[in-house]
Parts: sequence; structure tokens; C-alpha cells
Amino acid sequence: MNEKENRHSFNESGEGMNINADENQGGTSHLNDPITDESEADKLRSDIQEQKEKYLRLVAEFDNFRKRSAKERIELIQTASKDVIVSLLEVMDDLDRAEKQIESTNDIPTMKEGIKLVFGKLRNKLGAKGLKPMQTIGTAFNSDEHEAITEIPAPSEDLKGKILDEMEKGYYLNDKIIRFPKVVVGK
Repeated sequence: MNEKENRHSFNESGEGMNINADENQGGTSHLNDPITDESEADKLRSDIQEQKEKYLRLVAEFDNFRKRSAKERIELIQTASKDVIVSLLEVMDDLDRAEKQIESTNDIPTMKEGIKLVFGKLRNKLGAKGLKPMQTIGTAFNSDEHEAITEIPAPSEDLKGKILDEMEKGYYLNDKIIRFPKVVVGK
């Protein structure tokens, strides 16, 4: 045999093994021979079993994470408005006191002042939570931000295409529009 037909390699103990490159050529061992060592097959089986167990643990951990995340999301949605409602309870208390005061007094200026204070408190509480009213009257109409209810003739040339009146106020919540204003536009 020449060198091309017969290749020698050495195992870990340094013993020579005759591995034939051509399956038609004879030799003491061959690359396509099945594994005959039982301990090596057992080792491979245990490795496969270990990998299966790791995979199953990983799948179980991911499933638990998914369930926990879904539960937390549901709890967050259910309690998201709690903070706002709790802060508005003070305003509700003020409204209850104002209602009692209205029934027991005829002092109109004092009632007006009390009601203005309650409205101011309500606006401040909502503003602290990120609510901000949109300023629309006198601004140019923008169909992306405003909802036109009707158009009326503009009283002057410079008011054409501008918002003349507001039928329903629009609001931002943390700089995102949560309600579009309903407006009257000059034409």
C-alpha cells in the first residue's frame, strides 16, 4: 500500500490505527464502522438525556415567566387607575361639602368662589397626573389633531382656516392626545 491509500493516525494512548480512506480497500478499521465501545454509547445516551432535561427545564422556566408576566400585566391594568382615583377622592369630598353648603346658604358669591376652588383643585390634580388641555381657538386647523364639526364664514380674512370655536375640549396625557377637540373652523 502506498501513502495515499493508507493513512495512519494515533489514538490517545499513542497506538497506531489503520484507517483506510477508501472503503473498498482493506484495513484494520474504517471511518464508517459503528461505535463498538459500549461505554462510549452509554456516555452519548447520558449526554442526550442531560440535554433533554436541560431543554425541559428551560421550557418550564419560560412557561412560568410567560404566566408571571401575563399575571403582572393584568394586575397593572386593573390597578392603573387606582392612583388617579385616590387623588380625586379629595375633590369628591370637597364636592360633597359644597353640595351641603349650597343647600344651607343663599350667599351666591361665596358659593361661586367655593365651586371655583373645587374646579381649580380638580384641574391641578389631573394636571399633576399628566393631563393637559389643548389650546385650539385661534390656531390653524390641523386634521391630524382636530376634529372639525362644521365650517362657518370667517369674520375676517386672517381667521380663514383657523379654529373659531371649540365644541368639546381636547386633552393630552403626557404629551399624547387622548381626546381630539371638536372645533368650528372659519372658511
